[in-house]
Amino acid sequence: MAKIKKACKDCGSTSRALPHPGPRCATCQRAFRKASLSNAHDTYVARTYGLPRGVYKLLLDEQGGVCAICQIATGRARRLAVDHDHRHCGTGCPECVRGILCGPCNIMIGRLSATALRRAAWYVEHPPARKILRGMELES
Repeated sequence: MAKIKKACKDCGSTSRALPHPGPRCATCQRAFRKASLSNAHDTYVARTYGLPRGVYKLLLDEQGGVCAICQIATGRARRLAVDHDHRHCGTGCPECVRGILCGPCNIMIGRLSATALRRAAWYVEHPPARKILRGMELES
């Protein structure tokens, strides 16, 4: 019995095997899934924060494609979060949005006040243990 080759719905290729009984080859299926997930995320951001479609990407591009605070996380493994000020109106309007952050930075910024963040920066720059231990002779 001869095997029937189906043509990919998007590229029309019959040389690539279809990975499942679907209308797309593996390459087009990956692209379709990526576009669908991106569209679903745009819909979520628009519904939750009132941001027009595409603004998430603009904000991320403005930040250089990384978390605004740590400048390390890129969102490749896990999408970066929309940081917003809950104290502004509490409903998640576009005026509440501050930027795009990774999960750990978003949690930190949500739990600490501006004063606490300034104290944390001072603490990192001037650890109290160094002042005390500098004058002591440590035994090994």
